[in-house]
Amino acid sequence: MTVSSTTDTSKSTYQSLIANTDTSKTSTTTTSKTEEAQTRFLKLLTTQLKNQDPMNPVDNAQTTSQLAQISTVDGIERLNSTLQGLVGSQRSSETLQAAALVGRGVLVDGNQLQLASNSEGSYAIGGFTLGADADTVKISIMDASGVEVASESLTDQEAGSHEFVWDGSTTNGAVAADGKYTIKITASKGKTAVDSSSLEMATVVSVSNGDNGVSLNAGRFSKLSLSDIRRII
Repeated sequence: MTVSSTTDTSKSTYQSLIANTDTSKTSTTTTSKTEEAQTRFLKLLTTQLKNQDPMNPVDNAQTTSQLAQISTVDGIERLNSTLQGLVGSQRSSETLQAAALVGRGVLVDGNQLQLASNSEGSYAIGGFTLGADADTVKISIMDASGVEVASESLTDQEAGSHEFVWDGSTTNGAVAADGKYTIKITASKGKTAVDSSSLEMATVVSVSNGDNGVSLNAGRFSKLSLSDIRRII
């Protein structure tokens, strides 16, 4: 019988194929790593089937498992390529959306309020968010020393983000000086406190697209994401 010589030939052929595939790693190729792995696998499988030991044939289950593994790797690579394309498309869409905000005012998490005056009077725009519906919302405006200079109470406010305009009027009836103030929000429903926070207005002046995605430059907020914007004014 020539069983021993057949298996020896098989081993020799495997070694030759492995040597050739190892050498191919150093050559320049335009095929993907997965395609190279598939080619090497099919060559080895074909050689194995041609030179299998008649007394100990290749296990069909093992061969099927190997084919399934190769197919899975190829599917994962194709899925990754598809996801990369979707990410690129989404980033382009976000860039266009962000660019449309240049020059617009937005409300983001913050507690500063900028009062400015013109020929028509004084005004400042701020906002707040509510975690649930509230019967009463109190807006307190304080100066640099932390002293409350004005306040406003709103009723029956729904959960979500809201904006307000302050005309500069103070508690004693005077008009506050232009400058920076801070906001404090307290809200309740009946006797239960409602989660609330203040929002600050900023003007978007530029947009950048980096490794971490699209970011907006809006005054003192240099790296805002689209998800940071609570309201567009």
